Amino acid sequence: MAATAVAARRPIRASRKMAWGSPAVYFVAVMLILAMLAPVAYIIIGGFRTNAQITVDPAGWPAPWQADNYLEVLTGDIFWRQVLNSTIVALCTTAGVVTLGLMTSFILARYRFRGQGAMYSLFAAGLMFPLTVAITPLYILVRSLGLMNTLPGVILPQIGFAIPITIIILVPFLRAIPDEIQEAASIDGCSRLGFFWRMVLPLAKPGVVTVAILTFITSWNSYLLPLFILNKEGAFTLPLGVQSFASQYSVDTAKVLAFTSLSMLPALLFFSLFQRQIVGGLTGAVKG
Repeated sequence: MAATAVAARRPIRASRKMAWGSPAVYFVAVMLILAMLAPVAYIIIGGFRTNAQITVDPAGWPAPWQADNYLEVLTGDIFWRQVLNSTIVALCTTAGVVTLGLMTSFILARYRFRGQGAMYSLFAAGLMFPLTVAITPLYILVRSLGLMNTLPGVILPQIGFAIPITIIILVPFLRAIPDEIQEAASIDGCSRLGFFWRMVLPLAKPGVVTVAILTFITSWNSYLLPLFILNKEGAFTLPLGVQSFASQYSVDTAKVLAFTSLSMLPALLFFSLFQRQIVGGLTGAVKG
């Protein structure tokens, strides 16, 4: 009887510990979220202030709220030209990464050939070489190809460095497709290319969407590579545009904050809209 009573008490104590622990976990999570969002909120709100308000009270609220800084940035040509450049770079990089990565992952996941494991390991090893390590050879290569101060000079290296993580994410999705589906499609007269378009793409859609979103956001926020490749203001992407604008209007802090907040809002909105797809795609890759 005593042993039964002790065994009955253990789940109660465990549940009590969980109940007492949950508020602490939520409190820490909320504090971390606030700590991460505070700088973003400060930049956005700071754009609605004047330089005099920032000088008098750097951490205060706008009194009154001023939208002139945002209107001046939005009505100018510099911001929209840089938005167009960033959009072209991000879309082309995403299209190239998804196309090449999906085709390579399909071969590595669905076919058996000599050197398959070595090839997959080679792509996985690409994750150990960040862009910062290869920036000097990349600069020499891009200059030799005559792609300096051009958007393709940024797009092509970004595609190359995004391929390894793309393959790591997509291969588990494609391996998880049952062989019986491919055999049934082959019996029905479906070619390998037809199986790829009609069956592989729909079944691997979560992984493809995840790769596309991550590639787009990474390319949109890329700074180091454009800094080395792009020297003309007309070809600047938004990250470079923020630096150039901050240097040009260093005395106008409020306008710099407005320009900075507008440049980061597209990536924030894009990530917020598709965060569920990212989590679902990465979860599927881990399970696979």
